[in-house]
Amino acid sequence: MDPSYLDYRLTADEKEIFERDGYFMVEDALTADQVEALTRTTDAIYARKLEEGHPPRQSMFHPNFIPDDPQFADLVDYKKTLPKVWGILGWNIYLYHAHLIVTPPIGEPESNKTFGWHQDSGRVNKEMESHPRPRLSLKIAYFLSDTSQPGRGNFWVVPGSHLQDTIHVPNGDGQPEGAVPVLAKPGTAVFFDRRLWHAASPNWSDITRKVLFYGYGYRWIRTKDDMTVASLWEQSDPIRRQLLGWGINANGFYSPKDDDVPLRGWLREHSPADATD
Repeated sequence: MDPSYLDYRLTADEKEIFERDGYFMVEDALTADQVEALTRTTDAIYARKLEEGHPPRQSMFHPNFIPDDPQFADLVDYKKTLPKVWGILGWNIYLYHAHLIVTPPIGEPESNKTFGWHQDSGRVNKEMESHPRPRLSLKIAYFLSDTSQPGRGNFWVVPGSHLQDTIHVPNGDGQPEGAVPVLAKPGTAVFFDRRLWHAASPNWSDITRKVLFYGYGYRWIRTKDDMTVASLWEQSDPIRRQLLGWGINANGFYSPKDDDVPLRGWLREHSPADATD
């Protein structure tokens, strides 16, 4: 990792927005060439899944996609986004979850049916004894398709709801108070707190929605996918290897030594303020 990563550190404005709203957006995080190449790869995966019997009008949720193509692995420690992750979570982090979603068009809307509102992490939200619930992790959503208009299978959020353990979700008709669609152009990266109440929505447009989700959390959190990224360790540099779940031993995920967390060593050299314990 070279020092130019520091050019993309979390800004004061981004930190303020993230703490207040639970998410923020970075437009043009991916170049047009990156979007085109990642879209081709995503389309090939989707086509293969259709050949294997995936229903053509049903969203495709494809976890553990990082080993599918080197382009996906290159985003694990991507220069324009990783510095913002360590700016929020610190250096004892790794990729605990990743999924690719393709949402095909389903036609015109038939109702204002309530979406599937939730906070991430399942049982964590019932078993952690704190208020508000702890952040623990965040996701970056890289948008490959154009969702800059409503009705395109947009990601919906309730801004500020990451500090609420519960929200009122209508029973079948309409969305929670304050809910808004995230309007993201191709190449946009959306960072969001796992506690943010959010939902997927139907795709009522003629554009197939394509998004890559990268979930970062503390190294002592278990993976949420049956990840096979260990196959990439040998070909990865030390920091990417950390982000792909490598460690010296089990205790190193709780009480890391320098060899467990090369990201901390890099920060000590290049940005000491970000390397504090």
